[in-house]
Amino acid sequence: MTEAILLVGGKGTRLRPLTVHTPKPMVRAAGVPFLTHQLARARAAGVDHIVLATSYLADVFEPHFGDGSSLGLHIEYVTEDEPLGTGGAIRNVASRLHSGPDDPVLVFNGDILTGLNIRALVDTHETTGADVSLHLTKVTDPRAYGLVPTDDTGRVLAFLEKPQTPEEIVTDQINAGAYVFRRSVIDTIPVGRPVSVERETFPDLLAAGAHLQGLVDSTYWLDLGTPAAFVRGSADLVLGRAPSPAIPGRCGDRLVLPTARVAPDAKVTGGTVVGEGAFVAEGARVFGSTILPGAVIEPGAVITDSLIGTRAVVGERSVLTGTVIGDGAIIGADNELRDGMRVWCDARIPAGAVRFSSDQ
Repeated sequence: MTEAILLVGGKGTRLRPLTVHTPKPMVRAAGVPFLTHQLARARAAGVDHIVLATSYLADVFEPHFGDGSSLGLHIEYVTEDEPLGTGGAIRNVASRLHSGPDDPVLVFNGDILTGLNIRALVDTHETTGADVSLHLTKVTDPRAYGLVPTDDTGRVLAFLEKPQTPEEIVTDQINAGAYVFRRSVIDTIPVGRPVSVERETFPDLLAAGAHLQGLVDSTYWLDLGTPAAFVRGSADLVLGRAPSPAIPGRCGDRLVLPTARVAPDAKVTGGTVVGEGAFVAEGARVFGSTILPGAVIEPGAVITDSLIGTRAVVGERSVLTGTVIGDGAIIGADNELRDGMRVWCDARIPAGAVRFSSDQ
């Protein structure tokens, strides 16, 4: 197996304001665009040719990755004029593939952080003679996902939409967003219209008697679709809980990138990343958070499980927990921002304007 398709065209709506200026796969996780981790893991598994299926803010990708040679890859880019869904995006890039009809083609969703053994998925595909093989993972609460029951041999039996009642939860296995397609199967996907592999392609293949094989791999897996998940994923990469050969430094309690500055008495822990040119001032405490390039954390600020956007400023003594601050935003001194709050790009919050406790 030498080829892969990465689906990176989504708008990242659930991640806004992180994705106002940046496509979701290019938001930094552990110091580099998240897509870098996926590309590096694919390369480590033996992939050398990757086609990126782009759409939203498509012109950002190629200037950063170029032809892929710096990663030991050959990267091509195909842009959708209109969003085509997962299946439509796969079909849209088919002409760039070099594989023969029976060769395996790896497909990744662009927002999944996983420890999947990619070679094991390919080996399963080849030894079982499957038309499509799927990475499946087990989750404690499968209600938010489509369920994929399998038989004793791992052969897929059905694709079930998000269960609404306890009786509908027939398995804890879900589609984990990585696939191996027989090349000829890709050519059967309809051309030029939106197609969902989850709702259309896979169920139709199953109904036609195709062999769909599941591989349950319950190593690290995280959907980075929400700000809280993205921050957690970045911290897990820094801490070494999630594997990646692309982390620009040693795994540990924190990752401080070149040109970033952290005051000697500031406390930066929990897998926090401090990006290039960012500054964490004296007395500040930052835990499990991402500080993007050029951001400033002023003296005495306390930041937990949060993401601070590029060039944003968090004022003195402000306390942020589980929040996202957009690029260029300014949070004045003595504010308190709590779980789920999102401050949009370039917004201004005056000193002491938002609080959950007394100002005394």
